Amino acid sequence: MAKVKFSALIAEMRKKLNGSVFARNRGGAYLRTKVTPVNPQSIAQVGARNLLTQFSQSWRSLTDAERLAWNGVVTQWATTDVFGDVVNPSGITLYIRLNINITLAGGTALTTPPSPTGVTALGAVNLSAAATGDVFSVDTDLGAVPSDTAAYLEATPMLSPGISNANSKFRTIATLPPAETFPYDAFADYTAKFGSLVAGQKVFVRVKYISQATGEVSQSLVASAIVGA
Repeated sequence: MAKVKFSALIAEMRKKLNGSVFARNRGGAYLRTKVTPVNPQSIAQVGARNLLTQFSQSWRSLTDAERLAWNGVVTQWATTDVFGDVVNPSGITLYIRLNINITLAGGTALTTPPSPTGVTALGAVNLSAAATGDVFSVDTDLGAVPSDTAAYLEATPMLSPGISNANSKFRTIATLPPAETFPYDAFADYTAKFGSLVAGQKVFVRVKYISQATGEVSQSLVASAIVGA
């Protein structure tokens, strides 16, 4: 559904409306035709849909008191939308989102809502990649994944060296458990997903932490590297 912000006239518009997509980049607002991508039904996609279905169904099995509790804490989990306005999730949205995050992180799903406690923040992420020597090493400013936390690693396929923004290209390659140390050798994870490294191509990685207890997610940090020979 498109999001519209009105002033005397329309000030800004985002998201989809019928066959059009409203968005904004550094050049300002723009409109493009909506394109429906090919659905490859990958293992990752099927897994994500299964989790969504699982927790959508389990919401209905909660007691009235449990659902009321989730609805009662939504203001604690407010976010900002594309316009910078504060938005509260619905109880079911919060329940599904946090439990999917907790499951991905290897934690135990919740029936009662947690309070936000914060999640360890990453300060820096670095990537080293080389076609010779099977090098694809991800490092962070922390020596190991903190307790009760998982590190979620995403990467892109090999791209042209001139690419500077790869937001739409990231795919999950690994989830690291608590105490996993950095630098982490992600060569096998990467090549299993995207194939052999090619010297001269550019690769991005994105890392975030997920709390196994609350489902909170840290800010993602991105690093890139030109694959060495």
